[in-house]
Amino acid sequence: MTENRKIGAIQRRLIPSYIFLILFALFSVFPLFWMLTAATNTTVDVSQGRLWFGSFGAENFKALLEGAPFFESKLWSAMRNSFVYAVTQTVFCILICSLAGYGFELYHDSAKDALFGVLLLAMMIPNVATMIPLFTMMSKMKLLSSVWGFMLPAVATPFMIMMFRQNSRNFPVDIMNAARIDGVSELGIFFKIYMPVMKSTYAAAAVITFMNAWNAYLWPRVVLKDPDTQTMPLFIANLAAGYTIDYGALMMSVLFCSLPTIIIFFILQKQFAEGITGAVK
Repeated sequence: MTENRKIGAIQRRLIPSYIFLILFALFSVFPLFWMLTAATNTTVDVSQGRLWFGSFGAENFKALLEGAPFFESKLWSAMRNSFVYAVTQTVFCILICSLAGYGFELYHDSAKDALFGVLLLAMMIPNVATMIPLFTMMSKMKLLSSVWGFMLPAVATPFMIMMFRQNSRNFPVDIMNAARIDGVSELGIFFKIYMPVMKSTYAAAAVITFMNAWNAYLWPRVVLKDPDTQTMPLFIANLAAGYTIDYGALMMSVLFCSLPTIIIFFILQKQFAEGITGAVK
């Protein structure tokens, strides 16, 4: 009985924590729920604050494909551009940043540590402060309105390098030394041993990089001058820029924009959690 009373007392003390977590979860999920309901309602219903599903989803999707007033719809083009840009940036970013993190941690010396400190200082510089120099560079290199102009400024980020370096501390160095004795090259160690062992970190980095690239707005707005190269965030911004806004079609486009990142996160959520905590497989 005494043991049961202790368990009951502990459970009662946890009730406020459970209530707070439930309220916080509802608060976090509400924007997603509102997006889903708004995508199935008319502009009038959305403006009046209706918070339940309607029967106008098919009409909103048709309006999105055919084009809203004062705007020629290019949904599939924007989706394709976003996918190509995000995947390309993700592949190059995780490859370059993992190589850098691998080198900083497993081949480190005082000079590399000093260089890494300078790299971390770069995290304190706001992205807005580098927009004009980056735009000038991309313009002189004739990379405006291209996947390279979109990708290059974010292909190697201090955060990703730091993440790979920190997680590389859990990498079993004995395996690397044994591979060297067996005659495996340094690049062979990286591609054949390091990458499979650090797959959780790669999964977490891929999710973060893909989401950042897919949701990027400010830099694509600056560098992507050709309307045919616009991404989904730019497409949504153009939908909301008319004199009359079809909120149903607008929220349907937001739903389309959110689906890829949601799907990728749910597929890789286990590896993402392991990579963030520094787990090594």
